Amino acid sequence: MKQTGFFDVEERLARLSGLGDQLEAFSRTVDFEVFRPDLEKALAYSDGSKGGRPPFDPVLMFKILVIQTLNNLSDERTEYLINDRLSFMRFLGLGLSDRVPDAKTVWLCQKRLTQAGAIDGLFNRFDATLRNAGYLPMSGQILDATLVAAPKQRNTNAEKADLREGRIPEDWQDKPAKLSHKDRHARWTLKFTKAKRQDDGTMPSSDLAIPFFGYKSHVSIDRKYRFIRKWKTTHAAASDGARLREGLLDKTNTASSVWADTAYRSKANEDFMEKQGFVSKVHRKKPHLKPMPRHIQKSNAGKSIIRSRVEHVFADQKSQTGLFVRTVGISQATMRIGLANIVYNMRRFLFLERLNASA
Repeated sequence: MKQTGFFDVEERLARLSGLGDQLEAFSRTVDFEVFRPDLEKALAYSDGSKGGRPPFDPVLMFKILVIQTLNNLSDERTEYLINDRLSFMRFLGLGLSDRVPDAKTVWLCQKRLTQAGAIDGLFNRFDATLRNAGYLPMSGQILDATLVAAPKQRNTNAEKADLREGRIPEDWQDKPAKLSHKDRHARWTLKFTKAKRQDDGTMPSSDLAIPFFGYKSHVSIDRKYRFIRKWKTTHAAASDGARLREGLLDKTNTASSVWADTAYRSKANEDFMEKQGFVSKVHRKKPHLKPMPRHIQKSNAGKSIIRSRVEHVFADQKSQTGLFVRTVGISQATMRIGLANIVYNMRRFLFLERLNASA
């Protein structure tokens, strides 16, 4: 068997480039060094003065989290694929003989970033990069939310009642191992799906209600470029509309219009937007027990054309990166969803830069 040489590896990498290596495009377009100040502060690695093995570079570890998010990988699978794939090694700047972080190191990196609450700073750091590149929030904003699944919990009704009240069930308090595996923040809710046409051609009288367990990702995107500008993570049963008044609106957008579905239509929200200088384009609800007036129906249809753009964001996150919360607790879920939002913005940035280059 022929022994692999340096030029064989270079030839293989060149072929990967020719086939369209997304990670290579990331390296070429995204300046990952902008994240270094936030990463160094949050990870707080020692300076090595006390000896021991030197820590991995913070930017390298962040790029590993990007790989993990892009491919929806567990920590163990991430370790294996970094060792296995040349494209991953090139993205990370690692050679075949270089030391690779193991699964425990990747887990500890995420844990430190989560405990430091670093995800907001990292998100804002890349948002500043987008603005500096000329992608300012323009033409108004669109709000929506999507459910993000988490591992289901098998709790009794009494335990569920305790969790809803913010209490730790008594049976869990003296079992730290069990408590560490119980997600006390995720919630059950009903996910409504349009009913499909029956075999005989008739339509069911009501939509399907599917039980769902996990969290909810709330976002505000700008209408012009469709970047996520504001975001928030809650449990799955949280109200969509109430989040509008909790920092989800972007005051830096060059236009004041706000699009959203009927879940965001309330007097409190309308008054809040008016006081803050926003113009509501939120869908109007159907009057109770009355047909929808034709002029409102026509207005809602026009708003839907614009509002539907936010659905593309969620579709991209779930189809391309398989957005799913593997961890336990709202803090780690926020970290996971925040990383997914950063990666979405990176992918969108690559797409727009490619369009501009070909124009």
